[in-house]
Amino acid sequence: MNISNQTVLITGGGSGIGLAIAKTLTATGNRVILVGRNEAKLRKAAEQVPGAAIITADVNSAADVNRLVQQVQAQFGDLSVLINNAGQASAYQLVAGANAFEKASAEMNTNYLALIRLTELLLPVLSAQPTAAIINVTSIVAYVPSVGGPTYSASKAAVHSYTQSLRHTLKATNIRVFELLPPLVDTEFSAEIGGANGIPPQQVADELLAGLAHDDDEIRVGQTAQVYELERASRADAFALVNS
Repeated sequence: MNISNQTVLITGGGSGIGLAIAKTLTATGNRVILVGRNEAKLRKAAEQVPGAAIITADVNSAADVNRLVQQVQAQFGDLSVLINNAGQASAYQLVAGANAFEKASAEMNTNYLALIRLTELLLPVLSAQPTAAIINVTSIVAYVPSVGGPTYSASKAAVHSYTQSLRHTLKATNIRVFELLPPLVDTEFSAEIGGANGIPPQQVADELLAGLAHDDDEIRVGQTAQVYELERASRADAFALVNS
């Protein structure tokens, strides 16, 4: 699937992977809508993305999401691509006093439940287009968990499973469902978990476009492809590589 001359909404579009994807899609002739919680951050990002629109919304807020959907219906009725990229992560281990429940609740709400709500509410708009796509951004840890981000890993595994179900459900419709699985990426978001050692966000954006062009349902970026193959052969080896 080649994405060009489309209207694309990107959550978490104000920085990192979302911003890199926005720049790349704009360069290939698409109209981009950047969504995020911080208006100042979105405005700064939009300065780097010619023609970008911004919508300030917290994907965890039902009121914000309803307003977002209403604005899309009123102003961007030709929306054909939804990229669910907003995320939250905590770096810690499952030891006594880790406060895992609260950390997991925040991660699951942002990474999983909010994604489900927004996707469902935008399905009518996407269904009205000749062709459309939903792209869920998960992670290498959707395949193999990280002991340093255990409940983040669990939230991404949940999205991985949801994405497969959604793809099967929509297979006879005009909507394609893709999953983007990057490894560690050097972004502000991943700084707490050693993101400085990760790949650049632009590599993720470039491999996303390549994967879409090849109709890869699961677009495994960088080291994720190696982990996927190892996991199929030996889960122990894959776990050791992710947690090395």
